[in-house]
Amino acid sequence: MPGMTVATDVSSPALARVSVCVVSPMLAPAVRALQVAPEQLQYVGQTAYNLEQTRLDRNSEAMAVLAGERVVGFYRLDFSVTAIAGRPLGEPSVGLRAYVIDQREQGRGYGTAAMRACADDLRRRYPERRLLALTVNVRNRAAYGVYLKAGFFDTGELYHGGSAGPQHLMLLRLAPAAPSSPTAPTP
Repeated sequence: MPGMTVATDVSSPALARVSVCVVSPMLAPAVRALQVAPEQLQYVGQTAYNLEQTRLDRNSEAMAVLAGERVVGFYRLDFSVTAIAGRPLGEPSVGLRAYVIDQREQGRGYGTAAMRACADDLRRRYPERRLLALTVNVRNRAAYGVYLKAGFFDTGELYHGGSAGPQHLMLLRLAPAAPSSPTAPTP
């Protein structure tokens, strides 16, 4: 797309080139139009709402997931110190929130490819960040599997602050562990 800066990409022979980039004004309408299945709303909410909340939060960054030139997903990066776990994680981290792949695009491998592209993007743009953290509802087995496949590990800790019930706290190591980092072992 003209004027778009692609942050990173992950290619797979089975799908279009998957890349992630900061949501620009040009991409915002396509991001707002993303839909999830009704049963997924309890986990991620409306994308248009999440995009607006990201715009209002100076510690957040709105990201688009592209398959080729098509917007197929969205997520929000949260850079606040207590993001995701409600407490610091012992190392510089970034939180992942409101992760959505459009319901018409699910089941094609975009979710896993986008998580890998997200991690590559963070390593490039924010090399000081060592961990990517997220929570996933214990009932959301499909998303849990995507995160495991993308390299996240379950800490064994449950977060109880979500409106839809308990959530697994999952981490992905972006950089080698600091020597005194007991919080997030390398899997």
